[in-house]
Amino acid sequence: MIDGNTLIAWGFKPGRWFKDALDTANAMKTNGADDNAIFIALQTLQPIETMMRTNGIPFAMMIDAVNDLERANVAAVTTHMDALMRVPTIVAGAVMPDACPSGSQEGTIPVGGVVACEDAIHPGFHSSDICCSVAITVFTRKDDPKRILDAVHAATHFGPGGRDRIHMPPAEVMARFDGNAFLKGLEKFAIGHYATQGDGNHFAYVGHLKSTGHMALVTHHGSRGLGAQVYKRGMAVARKHAAIHAPKVPDHNAWIKASSDDGRAYWEALQVVRLWTKANHMAIHDLTAGRIGNAIADRFWNEHNFVFRKSDGLFYHGKGATPNWPGFSEDDDGRTIVPLNMAEPVLILKHRDNKDALAFAPHGAGRNMGRKAFLRENRPELPAGIDARFYCGKPDLSELPQAYKNAAAVRSQIEKYGLGEVIDEVIPYGSIMAGDWEGDAPWRKRK
Repeated sequence: MIDGNTLIAWGFKPGRWFKDALDTANAMKTNGADDNAIFIALQTLQPIETMMRTNGIPFAMMIDAVNDLERANVAAVTTHMDALMRVPTIVAGAVMPDACPSGSQEGTIPVGGVVACEDAIHPGFHSSDICCSVAITVFTRKDDPKRILDAVHAATHFGPGGRDRIHMPPAEVMARFDGNAFLKGLEKFAIGHYATQGDGNHFAYVGHLKSTGHMALVTHHGSRGLGAQVYKRGMAVARKHAAIHAPKVPDHNAWIKASSDDGRAYWEALQVVRLWTKANHMAIHDLTAGRIGNAIADRFWNEHNFVFRKSDGLFYHGKGATPNWPGFSEDDDGRTIVPLNMAEPVLILKHRDNKDALAFAPHGAGRNMGRKAFLRENRPELPAGIDARFYCGKPDLSELPQAYKNAAAVRSQIEKYGLGEVIDEVIPYGSIMAGDWEGDAPWRKRK
């Protein structure tokens, strides 16, 4: 019987891998292998520790600062990126004009951050809001924007939780759950949250195309509870992998080896979550179109919080950054949607494959300070001339336009750094967000 003391006597370093090593060693012993053969086999099993880099590799900064607040934000983003770029799987990085910190732990990927990784998928780089994305539907006939916004308001649910009325996701999406360890058992989230919107900065926005005057609906949300559960499972596997192979890497930078069985299964789960999220957008749009009795002239979408694989074999993680190269996905049609805030136009960009930016664009206007800090120092007001609605009744003041970066400055930096070409705009009429749902959400009130 070979035990842990035997392996230590042979010079092996104890660790989580010892369990598998002992199983292998004793199985070989039972089958008649001698100690030399077992020793050689265990050498191939012993993990090689992957170390953090001493110094971070360079990254591109596609962002300007014109005042003290913006300079402080850029400094914080730079500090996080400097630490992040020491993670050994990362081979390139870039920062978009809408960048801002997304956590306090050193080396947390910022919103507006992009990194390219070799044979690694980092769940922490897309976080729980997997496939946060934007979709647009353009209606055939000109219509009353208030009527469209009313229809969206009635058709869906904003904020935490599911909804009373059940709408089933596509059968071809649901059929892929049972065979994937990261998805199995999550059907209740996929069904319960289908055709619903999120909270925070997620929205439904109605306006008209600058080019034609046709009315358009734009929605912004991610994969809801489904994505949050997949993320939790992904992080558990990533932390287990890092604990064995890279114990000095912080938990939030842990990864799944992409070429492993777990990596292939997680990649497949991400693609299913992506399909669910796209279908979720379109379900809300279809419900709205049905209520107003207007046909659909055009629609497209893009994610901005996801992992993408290019022909170079690298895995590109965009945290609140929009892929902007031709053919980034099978359903890409050459256009990218970039919202700014509820009182500003939604930009429609033509792709521009900027290598310095790793071919990404910003996903919106971003922030210069956190929500709580903003509310401590400001008394924001609802924008004039905008039909701004909050599903739970109480406005979320941290989502008003003043909470975001100057939209004109972000747009100017998109042009300055060659991140995309604006080919059309959706001029705002109004929007719906969840609002401050903590106290008086509709589902908290007694019937």
